[in-house]
Amino acid sequence: ADQYTLVKADSRFAMLCQYSLDIQEAFTLPQLLRILEGTVRLGVPPAHTFLKAYEAEFCRRVWDMDFDQLLFTADLWRCLGRSVPRYMGFLLSYVGLRWKELTVPQLVQLLYIIGESRRAPPDLMQKLELLLSTHLDRMNMEDVGTACLGFFKSKNGFSEQLMKRIGDKVAAKMGDISNYSLVNVMKMFRYTHQSHLQFLERLGEVAAERIPTIGTQGVMHIVLACAALHYRDSRILDAVAAKVPSKVQYCRSKDVAKYLWSFAALNYEPNNAVDFFSSLTEQLHHKMQEFQRFPEHFLTSLLALAFTQRFPHDLINIALSPQFVKLATEGSPFELKKDLFTLDGTVAIECPDYEGHRLPLQLQQEVTEMLWSFAKQDICVKPEMVEAATLLQIMLGGPQFVKNHLILPHTRSADLEVHFDPFGKPLSFNTEASRNEVHKLELKFNSVQVTDELISQIAKCRVSRSTLKNHPNSSGVREDVDIVKTLHNTEDVKERNHVRLNIKRFRNDVPLTNSLLSSLTNSNTVDKKTACQPKERSEIKKLAIQVSNRNHYCHSSNILLGLHSMKRRQLARVGYVVIELPYWEWVPLLKRTRSEKIAYLHQKLYNALD
Repeated sequence: ADQYTLVKADSRFAMLCQYSLDIQEAFTLPQLLRILEGTVRLGVPPAHTFLKAYEAEFCRRVWDMDFDQLLFTADLWRCLGRSVPRYMGFLLSYVGLRWKELTVPQLVQLLYIIGESRRAPPDLMQKLELLLSTHLDRMNMEDVGTACLGFFKSKNGFSEQLMKRIGDKVAAKMGDISNYSLVNVMKMFRYTHQSHLQFLERLGEVAAERIPTIGTQGVMHIVLACAALHYRDSRILDAVAAKVPSKVQYCRSKDVAKYLWSFAALNYEPNNAVDFFSSLTEQLHHKMQEFQRFPEHFLTSLLALAFTQRFPHDLINIALSPQFVKLATEGSPFELKKDLFTLDGTVAIECPDYEGHRLPLQLQQEVTEMLWSFAKQDICVKPEMVEAATLLQIMLGGPQFVKNHLILPHTRSADLEVHFDPFGKPLSFNTEASRNEVHKLELKFNSVQVTDELISQIAKCRVSRSTLKNHPNSSGVREDVDIVKTLHNTEDVKERNHVRLNIKRFRNDVPLTNSLLSSLTNSNTVDKKTACQPKERSEIKKLAIQVSNRNHYCHSSNILLGLHSMKRRQLARVGYVVIELPYWEWVPLLKRTRSEKIAYLHQKLYNALD
């Protein structure tokens, strides 16, 4: 920059630039490259007008250049800090035709350049991945790290097979890989969301030694990758937590948010939890200006603290203020309404003494509808959830006893809710399901009286006594007939009068059920014992049944992730008994008999009541 300042002050430099433009077509390729290299050494600003003409000239000569010249030119543009999408387009078109000719050094340099430009055609990246797989065994650790960075920055992933080979290679030579390349490999594991346990175990073994030597941003990427993979290793996390408080002043707002999120998501309290969380929380106050540009990082930080039951009221008040809500919902490229909603709902339950801003009711309703719409199409229709709901309905007496919904919408996952009275009898509370069921089962009646002929048709027998006597199941039929006759004779006149039934709807072999008898008597009442609601709502035992899956837990453990742990804590706070159907128990049962599944659910429910 100092050199450029001196040269710029000399009028001869401007004349030289103009003269070079006049004769640039006469320059050879090596001469053009030396001129471009000279602009890099002088520190010419990337927006300088004469660079535009040179960019056009290099685009014109792309097809006359070899790979080394093309890559060197792209690297010079990168060093200048000038975006040259047109030149990059020509370069990648050239590579697309001749990619098989790339050597290992050329491939690594190309991937680095692609990463810096942040874009490349997907079909070309597939070809380069194939080439990388072919050369992987001959590549050193730094080549591997650079290749991972190029694919990561251009938002292209590796296949599961290639990631496994990379993990094997790095795990075997963990001592040979630089911190730079190690961080890049971790970024790629995070992006592809693939775990390599041998690699992660080796990282845990060297964490105490390596973490202190890695920069603040690099450490952030390591712990963030662990959180994304749900990999909870105390050796890695304690090493990170020990480093952060002394280096927290070097953190960007993004780093602060990701550190907090990673530990909170993994539901981990390090040995120095007080220093770790307080130092990062203090940085939130210092980064408020940055958060105006990146509101997503501010909300991420506060949600992470909420997972760990830490609630800085002053910061929450800022986040839920009308000004910040407007910034987050209108001025950010990210969808932040759900984050605001989760924060607001958490404050409502866990901060009774909070007196600051709250989210507008209209926005709460909007997000609730958005989350329920997603849940109906995704969460509520998962096989393990549907099976549990169906069997609970059978076990308890119908859909009116079970509700599949979002008990706490701000926690973003569905629950199966059931109610019991103090004596352990299920209560009908899902009025919507009751109405739907009545609508489905309701028969269109035509004012037909209950007669012996009707009873005999339903009981699959003739009216004549001789048939009843000779019928193979005459005792059972007579019992059914007696039940209906007794019901007909003893029920209140208002309940039995003008029973409306379309005889044509019945065929032979129609079984008598409680539902059918209820329809015959035109009674929509539920069994009195079951329907008897306690006088006080506090007497009702509300159960929230959690049908969990693998993604609710840390890898290879029964430790819940931060969000799901917080949800169960809040369900308990609002009066629910939380029942877990852990995936390692419930999913294998899906292949077993119905009786086994019902027995399992019965044990879960009534053990919780006891």
